[in-house]
Amino acid sequence: MPQPGVALDKLGFLTIGLFDGHDPGPGHQVTLAMIELGERLGFDCAWVRHRHFQYGISSPVAVLAAASQRTARIELGTAVIPLGWENPLRLAEDLATVDILSGGRLNPGISTGPPMNWEAVREALYPDTWEREDLSYERVSRLLRFVAGEPAASLPATIGFEQFSPCAEPHSPGLRSRMWYGGGSLASAKWAGENGVNLLTSSVVKAEESEDFADVQLSHIKTFRASHPAGAAARVSQGLVVIPTDSASPAQRDKYEAYVAARTPRTAAPAGPARMMFARDIIGTSAQIAEALYAHAAFREVTEVAFALPFSFEHEDYVQILTDMATRLGPALGWAPKG
Repeated sequence: MPQPGVALDKLGFLTIGLFDGHDPGPGHQVTLAMIELGERLGFDCAWVRHRHFQYGISSPVAVLAAASQRTARIELGTAVIPLGWENPLRLAEDLATVDILSGGRLNPGISTGPPMNWEAVREALYPDTWEREDLSYERVSRLLRFVAGEPAASLPATIGFEQFSPCAEPHSPGLRSRMWYGGGSLASAKWAGENGVNLLTSSVVKAEESEDFADVQLSHIKTFRASHPAGAAARVSQGLVVIPTDSASPAQRDKYEAYVAARTPRTAAPAGPARMMFARDIIGTSAQIAEALYAHAAFREVTEVAFALPFSFEHEDYVQILTDMATRLGPALGWAPKG
């Protein structure tokens, strides 16, 4: 497990894919360019967020389909697709299609429960059925069954001159093993383990066992692995916001420090009836960030990370941050590009 002298295995980054609502094309192109840069820098995986009614990526599967044709090695992930917005059968078809187009590089991250702003969007999303929609873990189970190639329909092999399959097509055999669940609670961590998916730890968690974020995240990792058939070998990727400043200009450092200062008060205590806790952003030189990570109880339990990029920076800021992550922070954590 990561500690001084033990190498981090997989280095990834996560972007929201911001764009201008009046001219969305350039923003989407910038996101694709960042994924291409990530591949050149040696990152193991690029992850994209999922947003609706906002100026961030609303269709990560489509964006990653485009990215698959502009890259050759880097893995491509979603963190995460909320299944309340999706039909599991149709999503299984889309995910398998992109996985095949990418040569088996897709890592779909998903979650369940009512979508964000459910009361405001439910009648537009499901005008006739929102009261009856199943937003439980069973919705995830359906997707996993379809991705795994289990029959989804009772169809004969041939009807007239047309051929049919009872399963979602295309089928990508390795995709089921690369499905991830984004969990922020003990229940989600346990479900993910019991159902044999990988775990994306969240930067927003429920304060169920502690009011220390690292301890809460650690409890999720341990619960997940205790429930997973692979045990200690079950894959977990940690998500935190880290902002290395090694090559940042003075103006960039001032901007980054102001960003972190504005977000830090929300990390002081659990918020709301659900007692949600936010992770603190980690800013500093790569050496300082590495020291902070090695002191983080949950980080010491993972060998993969998906460092989240701040939401509202400029492209040149992201280039600097990604470059420092790959050339300075990664090596400080023992990581090296795999070529």
